[in-house]
Amino acid sequence: MAELTATRPATMRRSPLHHLTERMRAATVPGARGVRLAELPFLTMVNLRVDPTSPVAARVATALGAPLPDACGRTMSAGPYTTLWLGPDEWLVLSETVDGATLVEQLRKAFDAEPGSAVDVSANRTTLELSGPAARQVLEKGCALDLHPRSFTPGSAVATQVGPVPVLLWQTDGTPTYRLFPRTSFADYLARWLIDAMSEYRGPEMP
Repeated sequence: MAELTATRPATMRRSPLHHLTERMRAATVPGARGVRLAELPFLTMVNLRVDPTSPVAARVATALGAPLPDACGRTMSAGPYTTLWLGPDEWLVLSETVDGATLVEQLRKAFDAEPGSAVDVSANRTTLELSGPAARQVLEKGCALDLHPRSFTPGSAVATQVGPVPVLLWQTDGTPTYRLFPRTSFADYLARWLIDAMSEYRGPEMP
């Protein structure tokens, strides 16, 4: 499915949330209590599975420019790639500039006929970016994780739920900015849930 999507003319491509673009923009809250929501469509996402103790893992790390994250919540970034830990032998490799087919080819070359799996899953999820001083408070309305900076720091990424929707949640910086990766079938619900949760912060600025 990802290959078919990649060959379609750009004018025919529609992200899972293109119909909510204006609503997300209109929900932006400026100022010291501000928060902003946007979709980052068509990011490359490749599911990677290898034995972390094998020579393959070392070659994959060389291809990605950084070691594979070795524990829950950890991420590693280098060049155009960020790798999120999903399990003891599973990772999600993200890129904003390298297409899925190219990344899969690079990873499979690193396998060198040894066991491993690299699958382009870019069509399975979309990306929502929630940012601004109130972003953490918005998420805390429906996320059971402790998102306080002492527990959840920039670079952290885990599987969780926001409202009733399963997501991968990654804090990219200390603004704070979060990226949420829902399945495409849940993306509309999650975006509307976040827009509603943001509405509280449209009130008067607090001193």
